[in-house]
Amino acid sequence: MSRQDTEDFGAENLSDKSQMIPSLPPYDMDDQLLPREPRSAWCCLAWTLVVVTMNSLVFFMNLLLMFVIFTIVLLPTIVVVYFGFQCHSRVLHSAARYCKSILDDNSSSALIILGFIIMSPLIVVAMAIYCSLARRLHLFMCFQPYSRAVYKGVKWRWYEEGGLCSCAKGWNTQVKAWV
Repeated sequence: MSRQDTEDFGAENLSDKSQMIPSLPPYDMDDQLLPREPRSAWCCLAWTLVVVTMNSLVFFMNLLLMFVIFTIVLLPTIVVVYFGFQCHSRVLHSAARYCKSILDDNSSSALIILGFIIMSPLIVVAMAIYCSLARRLHLFMCFQPYSRAVYKGVKWRWYEEGGLCSCAKGWNTQVKAWV
């Protein structure tokens, strides 16, 4: 039996001491690490501006989403601490009716302490919501690599995934955010 016939049997028929067959090279041209053609200086500058602008827009979109989520989740803390500081006699000492009839200095101090105590778990909840939403919407896949500007023929990341930021794909129900 020749060496070629032994390789055709498969790995389960070979002994542990036999040589392993190395994996075959990829046949898809996109998977191979071929040298890419660099762009000209002006074209590289123009594409760099496009990539930087797109990455900046994605960054600010993520920042806006984070701001909205944190504002909604931390709203109870903001309200409690605001009323605690507004009605305390040594801080703002408002002349509002609820400050004089309901909240004295002790209850205002209790509101301030309560607000800062519930802030920590609410920050964790807000971050878990943001991470879950960002992962579900594939927001971090929208960032484009700098090689898009330097070399010709580099595809946009979202183009291969089925839409802008992979939002066209089905929702992944197995997404979990660990905190």
